[in-house]
Amino acid sequence: MLLLLGALAACSGGEAPPAQTGFRDAEALIGATSRYDAARFGGEWQVRAAFPGDADLKAVTFAPEGPTLIEQRQTCDSAGCRNTRTLWALSAEGPGRYTMRAAVGGAERPFWVLWVDEGFRTAVIGSPDGGYGWILDRQATGGADRIAAAQEILAFNGYDLGALEMRP
Repeated sequence: MLLLLGALAACSGGEAPPAQTGFRDAEALIGATSRYDAARFGGEWQVRAAFPGDADLKAVTFAPEGPTLIEQRQTCDSAGCRNTRTLWALSAEGPGRYTMRAAVGGAERPFWVLWVDEGFRTAVIGSPDGGYGWILDRQATGGADRIAAAQEILAFNGYDLGALEMRP
């Protein structure tokens, strides 16, 4: 029996399964869109889908002249709901790629624009480490075809769509 188990282990090559980091497969390729234009990307975006950890994220505002990003969150508990805003300073790392630094506390994370539609109405944001991913849209509803395309972009970039939380 031990000989059989040893033979099976040798056949498997002894390789570990592909690494999973955050919500994406680290083996999958990921890249920022070449269509990115900071001026056209500026303004407020509604969060139409996000991965766990960003359940309270409602909207983001991108200010290219800063460049800064403002996250708008709504947290609710038995005491009621409260809205908060977090300001992030952005350092450009390349077209559509930034490092975000929290104005308070100094936390850092990458901010990559993976895709934006031709009209700059819908966008996909993510990070190489897969720690988060967002589908953003200029409107809180509508654009079902663009939202579906955004989901395909997340999947193409190695994200696990099973964990993606769509907003009603």
